[in-house]
Amino acid sequence: MNGSEKILVLGIGNYLMADEGVGVHVAAALLQRQLPPQVDVLDGGTGGFHLLEYLQSYDHIIMIDATLDDQPPGTIRLIKPRFAADFPKAMSTHDIGLKDLVGALQLLGAAPDIQLYVISIPSVQEQGVELTPMIKRKVPELMQMVLRHIDRITEKTNSPAAFS
Repeated sequence: MNGSEKILVLGIGNYLMADEGVGVHVAAALLQRQLPPQVDVLDGGTGGFHLLEYLQSYDHIIMIDATLDDQPPGTIRLIKPRFAADFPKAMSTHDIGLKDLVGALQLLGAAPDIQLYVISIPSVQEQGVELTPMIKRKVPELMQMVLRHIDRITEKTNSPAAFS
C-alpha cells in the first residue's frame, strides 16, 4: 500500500423515500466535514451502472445504504461484500444495481476493497426528504463509524511499513 490510495465514500439511496435515503443523507453530512485529501464522497443515488467508472477509480470503497432485514430498525452492520451474494438478501429498493456493480467489477478483475455499512430500516413505504426520528438519531453513530473506518485506512496506508 502507499499513501496515495484513494478512498470513495458512496452514499446510496433514494432521497425522496425517507429512511431509504439514509446513505445519501450521510454522504451529504460527510461533505460538510474536513476529510483527508485522498477521500472523496459521492451521492450515488439509487446505484446503477453509471457508478462503475467511479468504483474502478478507487482503491477503497465505503458504501452506506439502508436495508430491510430481520434486525431491529436502526441496527448498523458492516459487511465486506466480496461477491454479489454477500449483500444482504433484502437491501432496499435498489439492491439489484449494487449487486450487479460488484459482479461487473469482479468480471473486469477491477474490484477494489469494498466495505458496506447498512442500517436496518422499518419500511420503504414512506415518502419524503426527511429521515424518521429513529433513523435520524442513528446518523451521527453511523457517521462516526465511517470516519473511524477512513482513519484506519489512511493510518494503514500512511504507516512506514506501507512503504517498505
